[in-house]
Parts: sequence; structure tokens; C-alpha cells
Amino acid sequence: MTLATKTGDEIAPAASRNSTSSTERYGKIENPENATEVFKTGEGGVEFRTVGWIHASVIFLKVIFATGVLTIPSAMYVLGAFPGAINVLGWQALNTYTAIIQGNFRNSHAGCHSIADMAEKVGGIWAREIVGIIFLVTFAIVGASGVFGASVALNALSNHAICTNYFMLVSMITVFILASVRKFEKIAWLTWIGFLSVFIAVFIVVVGVTTRDRPAAAPQTGDFDLGYHVIGSPTFVAGITSAATIFCSGAGTSAFLPVISEMRKPRDYNKAVYLCMSIVTASYLSFSLVVYRWCGKWVASPSLGSAGGTIKKVAYGIGLIGLLVSACLYIHVAAKYMFVRILRNSEHLQKNSFVHWSVWFGCTLTMSVVSFLLASGIPIFNYLLALAGSLTFAPLALGLPGYLWLYDHQDYRKGSILKTVIYYLHWVLIAIAAFMTVGGTYGVIQQVIDAYANGEISSAFSCADNSGSS
Repeated sequence: MTLATKTGDEIAPAASRNSTSSTERYGKIENPENATEVFKTGEGGVEFRTVGWIHASVIFLKVIFATGVLTIPSAMYVLGAFPGAINVLGWQALNTYTAIIQGNFRNSHAGCHSIADMAEKVGGIWAREIVGIIFLVTFAIVGASGVFGASVALNALSNHAICTNYFMLVSMITVFILASVRKFEKIAWLTWIGFLSVFIAVFIVVVGVTTRDRPAAAPQTGDFDLGYHVIGSPTFVAGITSAATIFCSGAGTSAFLPVISEMRKPRDYNKAVYLCMSIVTASYLSFSLVVYRWCGKWVASPSLGSAGGTIKKVAYGIGLIGLLVSACLYIHVAAKYMFVRILRNSEHLQKNSFVHWSVWFGCTLTMSVVSFLLASGIPIFNYLLALAGSLTFAPLALGLPGYLWLYDHQDYRKGSILKTVIYYLHWVLIAIAAFMTVGGTYGVIQQVIDAYANGEISSAFSCADNSGSS
């Protein structure tokens, strides 16, 4: 098989695996009449393919630069500053690479709308169904982290005026309304506001912690232990959970794929990914190192509460929009997958019909409710993200992309020494995914069990403040 390459406005596919010609199967990826695209253009009905690459990059930014940035400083406390920084750089590099693999595979096998469609290409119908379920579970969990983060913000702004679960319910209803906006293009303005909201909120906290003599949560008189370590000494359970948390902060790349189907020029996908991940990596590294250096073990999770009461309210007031938009995007992406699966090849997919709208609202409501239930059941911010990172993102964002690359590059196995090394490194990528899935899930489950046992979590659906502050 040959490596997929770009040729003008065409995407040259990997070697054909059946008698159908590559032109018939793929055509021009940007041809408005392209029958292999999920959403058609110029044929009446709802026009979905309207997103430019800059807008796509901002959507990607909001998907990635969201709740993850609020947990990395506390993960660094467990690992230490140096291993924490290596984890940030290493995981974000891998996440960027696997995002490119997924985009290239999608553009070489046109007609794929989601990671589940790509799984079907390499593993058949059963692979599609399994990956589809993993995809939905993944974005239900990270959607829950957004709902939970928004409830923490509302708690902080209102001085815990009502039960936390009521704030979660308010957050869920808001997220459902926002996520029900039908097209990525129409929520592009939300992503701009959402990204700036979280970025500014985190920046305020970064500045705020450096102006204090000691962390806000530390004893304000007498000697105290800052808890800053260049190299930490965590247990396996704590270490793997923290590594999974950092990995999860940039692993939502499978959410990029539905956006490609709504891009005017799908071949511009790589530019959008590189811009997004460069900003994310630089921001994560600088913000988390500064907050951990000044707060040590007294860092809060989410980290917006690390600089004292006043700055906490300011940061959450500004960041609330971003937290809601994050959850909105996660729910929207998962609902769009369900929507396309249900109505694909139906006239209702791009028709403003009762069936079209009722299916769409049914998908967004279902995902919103599931996220609310998860947020109430595991009400500790770090553990929600670590669970997503290990249980679902590891196979979805590392394992499957590794196999997608192997599927299109079998010729590397018997090529030059360099090609052979590259080929087997992708098997190593799959092995890393397996280790993170098994080891990380065990670590998170054990920490959740311990949290219930020692009273850190009182009970599911309780009104106690389980903000997860360290």
C-alpha cells in the first residue's frame, strides 16, 4: 500500500482494496458534488459545509483547551515539576501526531464522518459499533467534567447558596440549550468567547498566585510546607492517575473528525491542528508550571480556586462561559455522531423536517442527561478527567490511530531499516494505549473507592461540596 498524498485539489487514496476505481470511490475531496462526503453542498436543504480552517482551529482549541488546563497543576504536585513537564510535552506531541493520522486517514477514505466510521474501514461493523460506544462514553465523561466545572463556578460565585446538584442541573440545562445549536459554524462565535474566557481566567489565576506571600489554602501564619518538588515520588495508583489526567487534557482529537465534514476545504485540517496544538502545549506548560511553583500541594482542583477568595470569584465569573461552552462542544460532538448514525442516507439528514429536529434534540438531551448523572456520581474534577483519559481516550486517541496508520502503511514493514523502525513504533503506540487503559483505569477506580471510603466524596447526588480541592 502507498502513503496517501495530496495532489492539487485531490486526495490520492491508499491503494484500492477492491475493484472499484479510486476516482469513483473518492473523487475530489472538495468537489461540492462529491458523493462520498457525508454532507452534500449545492443540493438544497441545510448547508453544513461552511467552516473555514481558522474557525476549525478555534473549535479544536475550545475542545482541547478546556477543563484539562484546570487539573494539570495538581497532577504536577503528584509527579513533580520535571516529570510533569515531560508528561505535558510528551502527551501533547503524541496527541498532535495521532490527530494528524486521523485526519489523513479520513481524507484518504472519504465518507468517514467519525472515528467509528474509520474503525469500520479497518475492522468491520463490530469495530464500528464498539468504537462508537467508546466515543459516546468518552464525550459523556468529559461533558460531565464541564457540567461539574460549571457547577463549581456557580457555587463559588453564589457562596454555595443552594445544593451543588441543583447547580449541576442548571448547568446541564444550559449546556443542552447551547449544544442544540445545529451547525459547527453557528457555534463558532461561542468557541471564540469560550476559549478567551478560560484563557483569561487561567491567566488571572497565574498572575494572582505570584502576588501572594503564600498559597491561599496554606496556613496564613507560621511555617508551612509548600510541597513543591522537582521530582515527585508517587505511588503507582497516584502516578498513573496523574499521567492519565495530563494525557486527557489534549486527547480529545477524535472530536476533530466531525468538524472536517463541515469544513469547506477538508485538506486544510492539518493546518488547523498544528495551530491549535501549538497554542495548547505552550499554554499548558507555562501556566501549570507557574501555578504549581507558587502553590505546591496547596493548589486547588479546578485550579481557578488557587489564588484566594476574591480572585477565585473573578476567575470563575470569567471562566464560567468557557466551562459551559466546553461541555456544550463535547455534548454537541457526541450528539452529532448519534444524529448522523440515525439519519445517514435518509432525506431527513439535511431536511428541516419534524423528524430531523426531533432526532437532533433527542440526541443532545440524551447526552446532556448522561453527563449530568456522571458528574453527580463522580463529583471530583481530577477523577472524571483521569477516568476519561484512561478508560476511553487511551484506546480512542492512541490505540486506534496507531492501527489506522499500520493499515495504510503495511509496506513499511518490509521497507528500509528506518521504515521498519517506524512501522514497529506504531505497535509501541498501541502497547502504550493498552497500558494506559488497563493501568490508568485501575488507578482511577482505586482512587475513587478510596475517596468514598475516607469521606472525600460523601455520596453520589449529595449536596456536599465535593469540589476536589487539594
